[in-house]
Amino acid sequence: MTSAARKNVLPLAILAALILLGTGCKPTGSTSDRPETAQAFPRPDRAVAASGDTQFSTEAARDEAGEATKLMDWAAISPGMTVADIGAGEGYYTVRLASRVGAKGRVLAQDINRGALKRLGERIARDRLDNVAIKEGGIDDPRLPKGSFDRIFLVHMYHEVTEPYAFTWRMRDALKPRGQIIVVDRNRPTSQHGMPPKLLFCEFAAVGYRLMEFEERPEVGAYFARFERDSAAPTPAEINTCKETAARV
Repeated sequence: MTSAARKNVLPLAILAALILLGTGCKPTGSTSDRPETAQAFPRPDRAVAASGDTQFSTEAARDEAGEATKLMDWAAISPGMTVADIGAGEGYYTVRLASRVGAKGRVLAQDINRGALKRLGERIARDRLDNVAIKEGGIDDPRLPKGSFDRIFLVHMYHEVTEPYAFTWRMRDALKPRGQIIVVDRNRPTSQHGMPPKLLFCEFAAVGYRLMEFEERPEVGAYFARFERDSAAPTPAEINTCKETAARV
């Protein structure tokens, strides 16, 4: 190699290093930031909200608005049911669901935040809630037992799920026949800790659910939506992503 050629090689090598390392960027199409178990599924074509404080609001304020009672009545929660509380946090819904389903019912509280689960475990032990179990979930898999639940609650958390298509696809098998997914969220962009309803409907339909009922509930600052399994689950490759911008129309 000539001296002139060597002078050209070094700047190119430095430039490549700056592009790949110095800027901290990943090569286009990289999947290294995703769990291997999620890589067969599409990414959401929208913002995913950062995880917020597990203490969403004071429980007294939420009870004053009648949030939990109104939602449980709307979702037809009755004694003896088996219910999952996904993203349970500090357990606002967990303890109220446990009281509603009674001694013959069961509640599974799930979260990916180990600190929140530890605090919830202490609360359950303190309150002697024998009908509640705790389970750590994954960002792309709620890790629920198959065919077990009459209702699965996703309260103010779906917009934080980083792999929503994989997550809801795997959640399907956890439902009993005619079991339902209950979603509570705010009608605002996902980047603002909400979920536009049309986008919610689209993403659930993409993995084989149908919307059964939807209500705006301004008195609790949210909306309620319920879904059931509609058709056979699509393969991950068959899932069509939904755009947030299109859902606003």
